[in-house]
Amino acid sequence: MAKNNFRGMGGMGNMNNLMAQAQKMQRDMTAAQEQVNSLRLEGTAGGDKVKIVLGGDHNIYGVEIAPEVCDPEDTEMLADLIIAAYNNAKEQYDAKYDEIMGKATGGIKLPFSF
Repeated sequence: MAKNNFRGMGGMGNMNNLMAQAQKMQRDMTAAQEQVNSLRLEGTAGGDKVKIVLGGDHNIYGVEIAPEVCDPEDTEMLADLIIAAYNNAKEQYDAKYDEIMGKATGGIKLPFSF
């Protein structure tokens, strides 16, 4: 004869606890995503001659280019500096995202962005 593993409400109590934990994690992740979206990170290149402000929403909020790097004969160098400044800001974003989301998920790595 099969045993009933659900004695009284014991099984449901565990389910309710699990649901409460899932709802808390959802709230924490929503708050963390809002925090990430409000980030503003400055990436630089060329000895701070090119600066880009990258938002947590992946939009660029500012670009500063020192006049001395604006050589009309070498626009490729300027393009490279802009790319390098963006990549620098993106690296900072990735690290900050992992830090903020790690706190929200208790260190659990999720296979997707929230």
